[in-house]
Amino acid sequence: MKVNTRLFGEIDIADDKIIEFPGGIIGFPDMQKFTLIYDLDGKGSKEDQTALMYLQSMDEPQFAMPVVMPVDIFPDYNPVIDDDLLTDIGKLTPLNTYCLVTISVPSDIKKMTVNLKAPFIINTDTLKGAQVMVEDDVAVKTPVYDILAARKSGKEA
Repeated sequence: MKVNTRLFGEIDIADDKIIEFPGGIIGFPDMQKFTLIYDLDGKGSKEDQTALMYLQSMDEPQFAMPVVMPVDIFPDYNPVIDDDLLTDIGKLTPLNTYCLVTISVPSDIKKMTVNLKAPFIINTDTLKGAQVMVEDDVAVKTPVYDILAARKSGKEA
């Protein structure tokens, strides 16, 4: 499938790389088909799990959200999610579950945050996903700059 995106220009995405969100995503219920695009401009690779990725809408090519794997920043992140919210994406196991969260990078990079309250849960076997609200007491805007800066300098935050 070819799509002309705002951030990446024209891209061709194989059908087996399209993730379906049967219920859409929060705020955008009509956007149901997405793909993951890795930031490979010298900042990371698919093997580098801390790399920035984009959840690119295939329904609305102008829409892409930067996402990261939360466990790369918060290793103990294990959200409590009502099982009923995930029934549409198939049976989840530790081997087929992929979790992403949005990252917001404002003009003042020191105010960078991730949204731990509404992760994207993807079943890699069915290529179906859901964005859900977790039951945990976590912030929608969790600061991450100090953690990432400390990690980059080789020091723990």
